[in-house]
Amino acid sequence: MSAADWSVLRPKRSPHSLATSEPSGVRAALIAFAVAFAVLLLVLPLATVFVSAFASGIGAFFEALSEPDALAAVKLTLWIAAISVPLNAVFGVAAAWAIARFEFRGKALLVTAIDLPLAVSPVVSGLIYVLCFGAQGVLGPWLMEHGIRIIFAVPGIVLATTFVTFPYVARELIPLLEEQGDEEEQAAISLGASGWQMFRRITLPNMSLGLLYGIVLLNARAMGEFGAVSVVSGHIRGETNTIPLHVEVLYNEYQGQAAFAVASLLAALAVVTLVAKRLLENRLARASRNAPENS
Repeated sequence: MSAADWSVLRPKRSPHSLATSEPSGVRAALIAFAVAFAVLLLVLPLATVFVSAFASGIGAFFEALSEPDALAAVKLTLWIAAISVPLNAVFGVAAAWAIARFEFRGKALLVTAIDLPLAVSPVVSGLIYVLCFGAQGVLGPWLMEHGIRIIFAVPGIVLATTFVTFPYVARELIPLLEEQGDEEEQAAISLGASGWQMFRRITLPNMSLGLLYGIVLLNARAMGEFGAVSVVSGHIRGETNTIPLHVEVLYNEYQGQAAFAVASLLAALAVVTLVAKRLLENRLARASRNAPENS
């Protein structure tokens, strides 16, 4: 028999069996390295934040959180997220649907534009808004004449946050819609459904888990953004400082315990985000496994 014939008769090994066929010492070393790396760079810093936040007692912790500037920073952060998250969610759904379902001029340009915030430094993006809307910027004199403040005000923070969180929902939904295909949507249209009915009853339910997954990541990034917001905010205490900026101010003023107390809010948000992300990943995995069975 030829070598080709023997290759057909030879039992094929799955990727899983190939991976587990490594010597036990190699597997133990790889697992130990991964765990140690995660503990050193992720778990230990996170634990340090919470330990330092309560180092002076629970009374000092709540005192730092109830301070007027801290409350203003929390309120502003929630407002910024409440504005930028829905904007990017709506854009992400529209852009993903257009890219996955239609062919049109400028499609490649739109995809590139969606990825642009991932390639540009947040500090650079904030500087761009200052050059556009600042007092010495392109539109600055006209805005000042009409009494409109964007830079060093809430609108500038909203713009900067919306820019840096631009890709998250769209990038989650584009591959999902492309993988699902449009057979169900075409069937709904052929049965007389309108475009809105088709979107509401077919497209939106099919993308719901991916949309929630993107919103979770989008919300976490919106609340934790520092670079772009730092450039456009002006660091006005009680007015334009978000939670990350307020943490920086407290730390620079040697109020370490208060800084860690406020930072623990973002750390708690990170933990909640990871848990929500994991739960959504499990639901998406179950949905993908059940799809072939129901087809």
